[in-house]
Amino acid sequence: MHFGLFLLTSASTATATDGNSFLAMLISLLPMVAILVLMYFIMIRPQRKKEKETQEMRKNIQIGDEVVTVGGIVGIVVKKSEDTLVIETGGDRSKIRVKTWAIQSNETIHDTPEA
Repeated sequence: MHFGLFLLTSASTATATDGNSFLAMLISLLPMVAILVLMYFIMIRPQRKKEKETQEMRKNIQIGDEVVTVGGIVGIVVKKSEDTLVIETGGDRSKIRVKTWAIQSNETIHDTPEA
């Protein structure tokens, strides 16, 4: 009879220990999860927002806009197609065809329609 009581006592102790070890593991992982969430809000989310704004700027380029490429070439857009732009640059009005993704900024200020 004493042997059965010993088994019940050790089984309940093992279950309590397993529960405590799971809780301890969960608590030890909590700082890592907090760091990942913090990194998302500090680094990843603002980067995605900036990429979205850049894509919108590239989509809204119009003929006559002054643009700067990622290579530092400044020119005025004279022709626009699906994925390329022809810009006119320099004093001799040289024309260069560049990909739309290579546009870093649009220096022309447009009035935005108010909603």
